Amino acid sequence: MIFQDLLAYKKSFALAMKIFEITKSFPKEEIYSLTDQVRRSSRSVPVTIAEAYRKRIYPKHFHSKLTDSDGENSETQVWLDFAFACNYISKDTYDSLISESFEVGKLLNYMILNPEKFGVMK
Repeated sequence: MIFQDLLAYKKSFALAMKIFEITKSFPKEEIYSLTDQVRRSSRSVPVTIAEAYRKRIYPKHFHSKLTDSDGENSETQVWLDFAFACNYISKDTYDSLISESFEVGKLLNYMILNPEKFGVMK
């Protein structure tokens, strides 16, 4: 298996791409703050999943990278809170993106709690 086959990777990558597309319509004055931050944090989730998978022969690194990815996922949720509060996205868009982010969080939690299913030796 390669990291691109991981469901958490696939779903987090898809979410990051949705966020990228949606943020194209954000105001120009947000380009170096909200737009940049939500894009960075959302992209960090699949990137860090890939790093975790490559480090799976080291259980502590695997765990550490996945918790970093979960932290980035939570950061993305906060930026989406701001985007909704600033009326840059609709309630439906917000709910959909947050729901997808929660699903990614559950998948990350599963990986953290079941490292042996991902080739991690204890």
